[in-house]
Amino acid sequence: MPVGPVVHSDPDILGGTPVFVGTRVPVQTLLDYLQAGEPLGEFLDDFPTVTREQAVAALQLAMQALAAHARSA
Repeated sequence: MPVGPVVHSDPDILGGTPVFVGTRVPVQTLLDYLQAGEPLGEFLDDFPTVTREQAVAALQLAMQALAAHARSA
């Protein structure tokens, strides 16, 4: 897993949309690909500036956030 942040938001990059660190690729794009049934490899091929480690780490963060939300509900 990457060391340091995987996703960040900066008002000067895509108006603050959360993107993968070091890229201008919105995290939402990864989620859209997966929701459409596309494999992770297709996303990575289409967005080579995002590493597999970044994508997996972002998905793990999303899982943790969902689990935390479910526990607090």
